[in-house]
Amino acid sequence: MAEKEKLRIDKYLWAIRIFKTRTMAADACKAGKVKLDGQNIKPSHEVKVGETYQVSKGIEKKVLKVTGLLENRSDAKTAVQFYEDQTPVEQTYGYKSVFQSPMIRRDQGAGRPTKKDRRDIDDLQDGFFDKP
Repeated sequence: MAEKEKLRIDKYLWAIRIFKTRTMAADACKAGKVKLDGQNIKPSHEVKVGETYQVSKGIEKKVLKVTGLLENRSDAKTAVQFYEDQTPVEQTYGYKSVFQSPMIRRDQGAGRPTKKDRRDIDDLQDGFFDKP
C-alpha cells in the first residue's frame, strides 16, 4: 500500500480501522481520547513511526505503537501490519467480561412475572449487584 512520510493522527486512526470515519477520529482527538505520553493531541498531530498512542473508544482502551504509516483505508489484514497492539492483557479481557455477565431470562411465552416471581428476582439481583 501507499506509504507517506507525513500523516495526521486522525487520518492514521481511520486508515488502520480504529475508527469508522475520519470525523469520529478527529472528534476523539478533540475530546482528549487520544494521548501521546499522557498528553492530549490535536487531530492535526503528525504521526511518526515508533510512537505509542493511548486510544479510548467507549469502554475499550488500546495502546498502539506505530510500525508504519498507512495513508488510505484498506482491509483489516493489511491495516494490522501498520501498528502493534500493546494493550495489557488484563485490560483487553476486562472490558469483554462486562458482556459475559449472567442475565436473568424467562421462558418465552411465560407471561408477566407474578408478585412472588418479582420478589424472587429482586432478591437475586440485590445479592448479585452489591459491591463487596
